[in-house]
Amino acid sequence: MTAPTGNDAFVEFERVQKSYDGETLVVKDLNLTMPKGEFLTMLGPSGSGKTTCLMMLAGFETATHGDIRLGGISINNIPPHKRGIGMVFQNYALFPHMTIAENLSFPLEVRKMGKSEREEKVRRVLDMVEMGAFGGRRPAQLSGGQQQRIALARALVFEPELVLMDEPLGALDKQLREKMQFEITHLAHRLGITVVYVTHDQTEALTMSDRVAVFNDGVIQQLAPPDVLYEEPSNSFVAQFIGENNTLEGEIKEIKNGIAVVQLDDGELIDCKPVNVSKPGERTRVSIRPERVEYNKDRLRAGVHTLHAEVLEFIYMGDIFRTRLRVAGNDEFIIKTRNAPDQTRLQPGQQIEIGWLPEDCRALDA
Repeated sequence: MTAPTGNDAFVEFERVQKSYDGETLVVKDLNLTMPKGEFLTMLGPSGSGKTTCLMMLAGFETATHGDIRLGGISINNIPPHKRGIGMVFQNYALFPHMTIAENLSFPLEVRKMGKSEREEKVRRVLDMVEMGAFGGRRPAQLSGGQQQRIALARALVFEPELVLMDEPLGALDKQLREKMQFEITHLAHRLGITVVYVTHDQTEALTMSDRVAVFNDGVIQQLAPPDVLYEEPSNSFVAQFIGENNTLEGEIKEIKNGIAVVQLDDGELIDCKPVNVSKPGERTRVSIRPERVEYNKDRLRAGVHTLHAEVLEFIYMGDIFRTRLRVAGNDEFIIKTRNAPDQTRLQPGQQIEIGWLPEDCRALDA
């Protein structure tokens, strides 16, 4: 999905900054545009600015500088309850003294909706999240997964155009979390709502999003669809933060015909795609995904530089084999291979040659 421009922009951050003490910027000059119906995830480590952006959009925090617009209208001075935005938090924030139906009816009462219309909307949204039989229960009588469904239903019950979710699945166990990821994504797309989702879980971001904004130090490092982020990271931070990644340190020797020849610190030469390096003599950190590394010579293209490697550890993981190697002084070099009948199981202590296609290897900033 390409970034929207001009009049199809629904959510817009324009040169937004946020500081809590008047000195340190938690969010630095943020420009971000979303179309209607997009599922966008803000991903990054703790303190990277992602939750602050969500809270500014919700109205719980005020931007120090810049403009936030919704449907072309500036919302900087509009209080949270008048923005018409649904919110889902990690801690569910359900009223314990109310039944589930009363919890869901509350946002509609605030909006002065009549009783019969409220009951109809509550019934419909409970069915939507497959909780139709639970309206009479209280939150304490529900499991974590059921409470999360109700929190989602409450955010959707007044039919907002925009829903914000802050680490909503963080408290759930792995299996339930994965199930809820698909449920939330399918529901959002079916209803055509726009979602801004905040998480520090990269797998969650890759699984659920149309686009992902990777935050670090208050700045979006890269904004792209999940496959582009993974396959074409634009800098070392994104390469390291998204998925498992091998790095080798070295220096650019030459760049010719779109290929950079990198001399690794142990003297070995490899071919890479230059990404944000431009001239010989520059230091670089080379990035290569574990599943792109080959050790079967028949599968390697003639003329590709190969490296010597020693097998340190072989781990059987069911669907894949995960092997840890020593490569060019790096003892944490990982390769992943499919569990297939023709795949050799490597043994610790074994000496092998490895290689990869130049386009699968990226010379990034050091």
